[in-house]
This record gives sequence, structure tokens and C-alpha cells, in this order.
Amino acid sequence: MINQDSSAYIKSWAEFQFLPRSLPALRVLNQHHYRSFLITNQSAINRKMITPNTLKHIHDNMMAEILAAGGRMDDIFFCPHLPQEGCNCRKPKPGLILAAQKKYDIHLPGSYMIGDSAKDIVCARQAGCGFALLVKTGNYDIAISELAAAGIHTDYNATDLYDAVNWIIAHAEQCTNSR
Repeated sequence: MINQDSSAYIKSWAEFQFLPRSLPALRVLNQHHYRSFLITNQSAINRKMITPNTLKHIHDNMMAEILAAGGRMDDIFFCPHLPQEGCNCRKPKPGLILAAQKKYDIHLPGSYMIGDSAKDIVCARQAGCGFALLVKTGNYDIAISELAAAGIHTDYNATDLYDAVNWIIAHAEQCTNSR
């Protein structure tokens, strides 16, 4: 959703590529005074493909690029566990969102989760996020099928992060104007 995903995992800053329009999207969020958090599974750590320090380096560079483009990421929450470890922080479980909620006193029913997979949407629903948006820059067709099979809906299916951000801003303005 922010960067190009890889089935081989992102193991270095050189492999990290921002998706088109993701940096402007984060700038627009910043301009409208939204807080933003990254909730991400990073099992490459427990797979011994990268170290926690390498992930920190990738995240530090990502944050610097976002800031240089006029955006902001308030914090990053990541799960290093493998799927079979059964932790509560690996999406689709809600542990990371709940950790962000506790740390930043987030009102989850009024929050938005933007994701590019079914597990992101399921995570948002399990955590109690008010709105769950799916972007088409991930495995969209697979996500839609998995969500339909589970009877879980999205609030909006966006072309990309920029489209999702514009929907959030328009939705918030619509809610404010309807009061």
C-alpha cells in the first residue's frame, strides 16, 4: 500500500520502492491533520532473513522520505512472528492496532484502516476500527474473494492509497456537514 510488496520479502532499503502516489497521499493526510500509523507483519525477522536493526534502517529511511515529501508517519507497529507462532500481534489478529490504540488513545470506532489484503480488513474489523478500506495495489482479487467467503465487507475499495485518503477526507467532511 505504501511500498511495492515482494513474495521474497523486502530485506534492504535498496529493495524498498514507494508505490506511485503513496508519498503525496501521506502529505495530504498530514495537511488535513490526520495521524497515521503503519501496522505491518514482518516475519522476515523470525525467518532470519533480516535483523531487527535492518528493519529499523528500512523504516528510518522510509520515515525520512515521507517527511521530506511533506508527510508524516506517527509510528510503526510491527509483528516479527511467523504465522505458526500464533501471536496476537500478527495480522489478521488485532494486537498491533490495539497496541497503537493504547499508546495513542485512538478512538477506534472513528478510525480508518487502509490495507491491501484480506487480513488487513479482518484485522480492522476485529480491532473495532470504524472504517476499513481496501486498496487495489496489493492482491486485490484474492482479498475480495477471501472477504466475500468470510462475509466481511469493506467500506470502500480504492485504486491506491491516494484514492483512499481522498475518500477519508471527503467522508469526514460529509459526516461533519451532516451534523
